[in-house]
Amino acid sequence: MKRFDVLSLAVAAAFCAGAANAEELTGTLKSIKETGTITIGYRETSMPFSYLDDNQKPVGYAIDICYKVVDAVKKELKLDKLEVKLQPVTSSNRIPLMANGTIDIECASTTNNADRQKQVAFTNTHFLTASRFVSKKSNNLAMIDDLKGKSVVSSAGTTNIKQLVEANAARNLGVTVIPAKDNAEAFLMVETDRAAAFVMDDVLLAGLVAGSKDPSAYVISKDAFSKPEPYGIMLRKDDPAFKKIVDATTAAIYKSGEAEKLYDKWFMSTIPPKGLNLNTPISAELKAEFAKPTDSPDPDSYKPSM
Repeated sequence: MKRFDVLSLAVAAAFCAGAANAEELTGTLKSIKETGTITIGYRETSMPFSYLDDNQKPVGYAIDICYKVVDAVKKELKLDKLEVKLQPVTSSNRIPLMANGTIDIECASTTNNADRQKQVAFTNTHFLTASRFVSKKSNNLAMIDDLKGKSVVSSAGTTNIKQLVEANAARNLGVTVIPAKDNAEAFLMVETDRAAAFVMDDVLLAGLVAGSKDPSAYVISKDAFSKPEPYGIMLRKDDPAFKKIVDATTAAIYKSGEAEKLYDKWFMSTIPPKGLNLNTPISAELKAEFAKPTDSPDPDSYKPSM
């Protein structure tokens, strides 16, 4: 009887422990476990981070990283299968859709800054960019001051349009600021001469120029509205258990050298749908970030090792 009692107690204890572990799940992990689904927010035109290929399938550098996160979550929750739902987002609605639970993870080109960290969280930085402008070479616009009195477009809901508005006021440029619904619309306004310039992250501008009808007709400014800024995969705020898994997964990808292979795939090779090559070598700052991953929103945190 004693052996039976001990065995019974052991089984009961194991059952209770399993029940307790299941009950301990909260936030995003609990939702994923209960529904068997995870929802990825993606952008349709943020090449090469998150965009649609010729089959209207979301692809890109950030998408590749996020699917590795999905695999890690599936393993952590011991799920036989995990359905991935794909939800298109824009620069204007991505934060509200994250906050209200429509998406679980946003995989694109979202700048991690202190203001946004009041509303959402970010995992380790996967890219560093700076805010510049693209214009037609024929307009001879080289510096920010050359935009005086011009109509300048930027995508609504981005840090870029905020930087443009601030520079407009600080420098007394007299710029007419035009908000566009997305990057494709904004670039089209420059292409059709409805705007003299488009302010956006330099790497996104490079992708739009490369995919244009006449790439040689455009120039991206050397003059920048910002210091190098970090892109991060966006998560819900105050969800430490989920963030811990995402942070551990991205850190492992970055430290192992796998991230540099993904970088070469999307920035130094031909990519769909048009076989474009952005030919954008990895920066010393990003190499340093991969060696020591961080989710810091501070541009000054990203200085290469001397």
